[in-house]
Amino acid sequence: MKGTFRSLNRFNYRVWASGAIVSNVGTWMQRTAQDWIVLTQLTQHQATAVGVVMALQFGPQMLLLPLTGFAADHFDLRKLLFATQAALGALALALGLLTVTGAVQLWHVYVCAFLLGCVTAFDAPARQTFVSELVGEADLSNAVALNSTSFNAARMIGPAIAGGLIATVGSGWVFLINAASFVGVIGALGFLRVEELHPRSRALRSRGGLVEGFRYVWKRPDLKAILLMLFLVGTFGLNFPIFISTMSVSVFHARAGAFGLLTSIMAIGSVAGALLAARREKPHAMLLFAGAAVFGFGCLLAALMPSYALFGAALVVIGIAAQTFTTSTNSLVQLSTEPIMRGRVVAILLAIAMGGTPIGAPIVGWVADRFGPRWALGVGAASGFAAAIVGISCLNIHRPEQGTA
Repeated sequence: MKGTFRSLNRFNYRVWASGAIVSNVGTWMQRTAQDWIVLTQLTQHQATAVGVVMALQFGPQMLLLPLTGFAADHFDLRKLLFATQAALGALALALGLLTVTGAVQLWHVYVCAFLLGCVTAFDAPARQTFVSELVGEADLSNAVALNSTSFNAARMIGPAIAGGLIATVGSGWVFLINAASFVGVIGALGFLRVEELHPRSRALRSRGGLVEGFRYVWKRPDLKAILLMLFLVGTFGLNFPIFISTMSVSVFHARAGAFGLLTSIMAIGSVAGALLAARREKPHAMLLFAGAAVFGFGCLLAALMPSYALFGAALVVIGIAAQTFTTSTNSLVQLSTEPIMRGRVVAILLAIAMGGTPIGAPIVGWVADRFGPRWALGVGAASGFAAAIVGISCLNIHRPEQGTA
């Protein structure tokens, strides 16, 4: 396993990872509490409302795409991350105070979700591309996978903690704890050894700079195929808050603790998938196709499960497949993109991964309300199978070049 954690040999990455895990746990706590209050406190179990929150939270990824990619390629990433992380902490604090005082309403959650999405639209591509400055090109794939491991280890811990806190002290304190967790990552940014960073060449400011990323991707059939697969799975498949909350509340009639536990159970598979990805020297295109197909199978299996325990077991399969797919996508895109274009291409990738949610989440939420949560999982299954078909077709038509497969 020595090669699995090789990026941790670097001081800057160790410091960054230690701060990020604290913040990631808080973020997953907030996501769990946010879905819970929308579904059980502010509405009468309306999955559509959860879908609207997701749409508002992830929609800005698409709306602000030209600006976010431009920022990631032109600005000092460390300074940009200081600003975005502080803003995310302030938003969590505001929602926490509203909830603790009993003043929170559904529209407050909608507004906070939208503002959170706007900040995250700048934060996410900066964080993704900042990894290359922490470790350099040689360990980039490993560092991306370890970041995913951290994120999903937090998913394993955060929701379970949130479920217990919701049941004992209420959702508002979960938001306040998340606000405090941002001290970890902001502190980590301050402790980095600036002289040991691997700065990229920054893109020159030009009249067509905002659309160069789109032009670059359009000329790359391999990137177009990967991003199309990501659109299908990201839009209709990665709607876990809807899948888990509706199955938990409407089908298995679980309480807050059991609801949080399901998200943590799925994270077990996600962590396993991320660690497997970290062991590989380079990602392979075939992993995308396998990950998409197994994801579809896992969603189908989950939709058919008759009990809470068996549903949880199916979530582990979904977690492994989803993480294999998304981590391989991220690594392939970054490694096969010229460093000077990386910020804009990663912004496009993230916009597709999360920006498709405004399209898919309300649809999946409506399906859950109209036909039941099991049919909503069926939509997720279809997205995985469709992505696998796209991948197989493109593998036959466009043989990936060395370094992109």
